[in-house]
Amino acid sequence: QVQLVESGGGSVQAGGSLRLSCTASGYSVRWYCMGWFRQAPGKERKGVANSDSDYTSAYAGSVKGRFTISKDNTKNILYLQMNNLTPGDTAMYYCAASFSSTCAAVSITGQYSYWGQGTQVTVSS
Repeated sequence: QVQLVESGGGSVQAGGSLRLSCTASGYSVRWYCMGWFRQAPGKERKGVANSDSDYTSAYAGSVKGRFTISKDNTKNILYLQMNNLTPGDTAMYYCAASFSSTCAAVSITGQYSYWGQGTQVTVSS
């Protein structure tokens, strides 16, 4: 049974940093496309970044240059390093797992089969 558990969210001031973790069980982060999404209150869920089995990464334009997605194959964890955070980054962040070795566009939710429960990120000005 695949389980994804996010952690690392919290409250920070603008300009600060957070690192989100997504710990996977029943699944290998190494061999498949995984992604991060976020959803602000009253808004639709949006893709943030994804990373495939060859470590090719893609980012939404709004986070490119500030966020970095990575995998720790030994610990079986997907990370999202978030720097220079702004209030616009405030949202619930979700990790997602697919059974494809390659990723489609960052925005495509349908490529993922499993989702975590989310971790809240709040950025104050």
